[in-house]
Amino acid sequence: MRDFIASQNSERLRQRLTGAIRVREPAAFKRLAGSIVEIALVTGVLARLYRMMVLSRATTPTQVAVALTIGAVFLLLMATLHLSRFAIRDWLWRAPAFAVLEGIFEMLTSLALISVAREPLGSGGAASFSNWPGMALNTIGWRMLVISLFSLLLALVVKWVRYMILRNEHSAWSDGTVKAGIPGEGFIERRGSRTKDANPLLFGGRRKHDKNRG
Repeated sequence: MRDFIASQNSERLRQRLTGAIRVREPAAFKRLAGSIVEIALVTGVLARLYRMMVLSRATTPTQVAVALTIGAVFLLLMATLHLSRFAIRDWLWRAPAFAVLEGIFEMLTSLALISVAREPLGSGGAASFSNWPGMALNTIGWRMLVISLFSLLLALVVKWVRYMILRNEHSAWSDGTVKAGIPGEGFIERRGSRTKDANPLLFGGRRKHDKNRG
């Protein structure tokens, strides 16, 4: 009974904390983040245009490295934005699917840039259509590898954080109280956890009666 009460109170606390930090998102943004095709399209187009600008304007290897690192962070943030909408078990196929779709849309954008002679080929000048197949294989392959490994690491971190939170909650409820963590609230008492802390005005007569029976 004690464990049941603790688990129920812990679940109510978890729901209240989730509701307290919930952020209202615009419907269009929510639909974009939840659609693997749409978010991959936006990510691929922006990533390729950003790469074109960086390689066209950067003057030193350091500037190129920093700018491309920022682009990689953007790519992983967009992947996280999409994956966070779904259960971890769905990441097994969503992560590589997002990587493939993002790479495809990125390389379609590359084709458009090549047609107007604006697609840089590293530091060797503009890329041509003959360079595109090799660029496409390289880009899609790296996207699958990086995003899949990142998703695996992210899933492990999420699992570990959930485990630590649940363990701390269980420990707090076992002690009888836990701080709510919500503004305006203090400590939440676990009801019916320990009879030794019960009000003697309420249970004193029962204890006396039990003692006489013994």
